[in-house]
Amino acid sequence: MPGGNQSIVTEFILTGFPGLHPEYQGLVSAVLFLVYFLTVAGNFTIFFLFVTDRNLHKPMYYILLNLSACDILLSTVTLPKIISMYWFQSGNISFIACFVQMFFVHYLGTVNSFVLFLMALDRYLAICHPLRYSLVLKNSTILILSITAWVTASASNLMLVIRAYPLSYCASNIIKNCYCDHVGITTLACTDRTPYGFPAFVLAMVMLLGPLAFILFSYCSIIIAVFKIANFQSRIKSLSTCSPQLIIISLYYLPRCCVYLASNGFGIRFSDDVRIVIIMLYSLGPPMINPLIYCLRAKDMRESLRKQFKLYFSYK
Repeated sequence: MPGGNQSIVTEFILTGFPGLHPEYQGLVSAVLFLVYFLTVAGNFTIFFLFVTDRNLHKPMYYILLNLSACDILLSTVTLPKIISMYWFQSGNISFIACFVQMFFVHYLGTVNSFVLFLMALDRYLAICHPLRYSLVLKNSTILILSITAWVTASASNLMLVIRAYPLSYCASNIIKNCYCDHVGITTLACTDRTPYGFPAFVLAMVMLLGPLAFILFSYCSIIIAVFKIANFQSRIKSLSTCSPQLIIISLYYLPRCCVYLASNGFGIRFSDDVRIVIIMLYSLGPPMINPLIYCLRAKDMRESLRKQFKLYFSYK
């Protein structure tokens, strides 16, 4: 590895969606702006409901606040640049800004994975060990676990940036993506990517598959516990409390694992357009959909939202 940053490249160019016809760029930017607006509005609604309704001050909703904060930050780190790229033909991003964006993209993705782990832990204890739930999973416990998740994720992903930044970037500066990520940047380095790409892949798999392993264990345990319940209505009620998390987990993990495997030569191949569309779907879809899922599926959240609507219209 070079002793210092010997890069000739001073900025990178994001391609966005390479196959997108110019006449559709305005429409795409408008759709992305709408996605950003709905994401921010929806997740701030979760914060508002939590602050105004003490009935939501429970471990599950403290965990949900972490998810909403992560979703707002990830969308803010990525979407404004993508929107400006199509509105103002501004695909250029400075060398340092690209690495800053890369850090936050991977950092927030890791935090998201840890938060989904906490969600699975919450449902596992609530259904499989209900008598111990209030003893084990207190609000203070969630606070400690949440801080640990945010701090741990920052340390691991900072190493990705520290290892990638000093590489010599002296060839192409075109990143085939809508935002800067580790694969997109390091493939442009003039040196062999393997010593940097493989450890990054291993780290990504540990951060993804570690929580996913517990999530699969917890939901298998939940299904077994639920089918031991004699009453059919009780089974449906127990499973329904898990459905929002299952939807979110599926949206987050399945496409992400496919792209990671394809990017590291595991026999899966995508065209650039398909790969970028999948990346955008798992990056920007869940943050927009999460508030809708919880406001419609979680009973306490649904009741809190109904109260706010009644209060609002009572002043009209």
